[in-house]
Amino acid sequence: MNLIPNHIKVLQVFIALLFHSITLSAQNGGSTPQLHIQKAVSDIQLDGELNEEAWKKAEVAKDFHQYFPFDTSYSETKSEIRMTYDDNFLYIATICRDVKKGGYVTNSLRRDFRGLGNDGISIILDPFRDQTNAFFFGLNPFNIQREALISNGGNGRNSFSLSWDNKWYSASKIYDGYWIGEIAIPFKTLRFKEGSKEWGINFYRLDSKQNERSSWVHIPRNFLIFSLAHTGNLLWDKPLKKPGANVAVIPYVTGGISKNHEEGEDSDHMGKIGGDAKIAVGPSLNLDLTVNPDFSQVEVDQQVTNLDRFELFFPERRQFFLENADLFGSFGTNRIRPFFSRRIGIARDTINDVNVENKIIYGARLSGKINENWRIGFMNMQTSKDEDIGLESFNYTVGAVQRKVFRRSNIGVIFVNKQTFKENGSDNFTLNPSNYNRTIGIDYNLASADNTWTGKTFYHRSFTEENAEKEFAHGFDLAYNHRNYSLEWSHQVVGENYDAEVGFIPRLGFNRINPELEFFLYPNSKIINRHGPTLEAEVIWNKENGRTDHEYSLGYSINFQNAARLNFSLENNYTFLTSSFDPTRTDGVELPEFTDYNYTNAQLFYTSDQRKAFYYELEFRAGQFFNGSIFSMSGNLNYRYQPYVVFSLNYSYDNIRLPAPFSDADLLLIGPRIDLTFSRSVFFTTFIQYNNQIDNININSRFQWRFKPVSDLFVVYTDNYFPDSFKVKNRALVVKFTYWLNI
Repeated sequence: MNLIPNHIKVLQVFIALLFHSITLSAQNGGSTPQLHIQKAVSDIQLDGELNEEAWKKAEVAKDFHQYFPFDTSYSETKSEIRMTYDDNFLYIATICRDVKKGGYVTNSLRRDFRGLGNDGISIILDPFRDQTNAFFFGLNPFNIQREALISNGGNGRNSFSLSWDNKWYSASKIYDGYWIGEIAIPFKTLRFKEGSKEWGINFYRLDSKQNERSSWVHIPRNFLIFSLAHTGNLLWDKPLKKPGANVAVIPYVTGGISKNHEEGEDSDHMGKIGGDAKIAVGPSLNLDLTVNPDFSQVEVDQQVTNLDRFELFFPERRQFFLENADLFGSFGTNRIRPFFSRRIGIARDTINDVNVENKIIYGARLSGKINENWRIGFMNMQTSKDEDIGLESFNYTVGAVQRKVFRRSNIGVIFVNKQTFKENGSDNFTLNPSNYNRTIGIDYNLASADNTWTGKTFYHRSFTEENAEKEFAHGFDLAYNHRNYSLEWSHQVVGENYDAEVGFIPRLGFNRINPELEFFLYPNSKIINRHGPTLEAEVIWNKENGRTDHEYSLGYSINFQNAARLNFSLENNYTFLTSSFDPTRTDGVELPEFTDYNYTNAQLFYTSDQRKAFYYELEFRAGQFFNGSIFSMSGNLNYRYQPYVVFSLNYSYDNIRLPAPFSDADLLLIGPRIDLTFSRSVFFTTFIQYNNQIDNININSRFQWRFKPVSDLFVVYTDNYFPDSFKVKNRALVVKFTYWLNI
């Protein structure tokens, strides 16, 4: 079988999906809830007391629909939302009433809380009413805030990013039997069209005491609660005016000391000054600038034991890259991305065979909406050279355009250029035209009006100075989501010379198909909320070797009424090694190339009720592994002393036994973490990770004082040790001060 498409076949797929989208876009049954908003007739004081005249005259959004445990009735707990505005702020007031008595639940006093073990109200704002991108704001009874960006229609959990940070204000107050929250969001924080009179909007509430989740707009529980396909209308009494000058400057100063003990180097004292700027080119288009950026305060990645032959993916956490990140980073699929922002500022030290920081000199990023149908993005980043490891200076240029098609679908085009520079006689950098890597791609993203049908197809091509054949990647995905079942088909084809250096493509030269079918059964039970079987198949092959991999999986999942979950699966795997490989990844004797293995194992996953003070996740895997056996257990244990302390322990243990002369392994990864929140603005976190697969103990401690909105003082200490001797590898202490200044 040969799935490698020519251009005509790709064009046929696009036309077919376009036609299909037209048909599906007409399916939008049911009336759309509406909420009218009027300009405030009085000043608003954020105090958790709704005694202003403006709140008394505001229209009320109420009669929330239950989302969990059922979705066929109104919620038992009652919630009310009121909205108003003035020239500078959008105001939101909420009254959340209780059915059961008792205290409210929160993980800690740290912002950006997430998970079912919380109480809170959430607001979704879709200023362009495109049901594709939205702003998200949340508040809990203890006045703890969270904000996020929703992309790709809220179709998957990866469409929800809490890493975004911005300036807004709130207050909350707890009463007997209810709590009140007030929110003030500056119009400058939002992106919207001047003169607009209608936004998309929804609200949802988490009530941990009642074990209920509810939303203002009815959302079937086979969709995510932040799905943008299910939103109401916010109707403004007057066309919105363009907000005033919107320029924010965020300077920073950092200093510290570091030492590489492993190499016997002297202590290195460092000091840096730099900053970012955010300039509103229009109400919905933003220019981000950065000079000499520093990301030392960014939390370290949670390590993972890698038993796979390919590179692991870690998400972007750096603030500069986050707003409109989907416009650049959602092309392709999870493992075929033509652009991955974490490639910028990180380079490969080919001398020592490790990843190293590649200093960013400056960056500029223009992104946002031009109008209701068009989004654009342009990014340019310049990194410096490093003579010690023979690293050139690189310039990264990324351009993306997205055009809305029909109700919720869109077509996007991306161009990525990585270009090296060289020094001339005057010590200036000039373009080196013979050393470049470029990628161009086109994606069609399908989303029906009610989110029942979703999917995408894409075709990407890379360009290098070698100008080789088969420098392409193609993919197709189509999913149907019904209340009682979901069905998905996907396939990908990646050429053996597809070389997108600024992307994330851990594997080249393959064809892949991946069908999946899942059933949902809803029993009349006080214990089980939903259950059903899952069938999935993945087959990978290439022209030279035929089938190289398969994974057949039969599983069963159970969701309980207390929000606990249990999943069981039986998997059969086949692997043909095109190169030698040590399955333990411990530099042991490798399995020889051109050998194949068929192995079967069972997996069990359980997550407990997150509303409890002690909650946990457990995962087990046992059975065959290549030509040997494996027993694995992993998960996390969590205990909270509300609301000041959260202690967690991530763990992973893999017992691998292979016949001689191949290596056995006992791989252990333990990551205890303590999170102290002294107040809503002072936090201290210590994260320890012991990983014997990479022979390392890492300690990362971070103190944060948020003395003003989005203005912080960080003190970060990092240490790495050899586990056997506790000999220090390297350590660093960094102090960073950053301040958000509106001009």
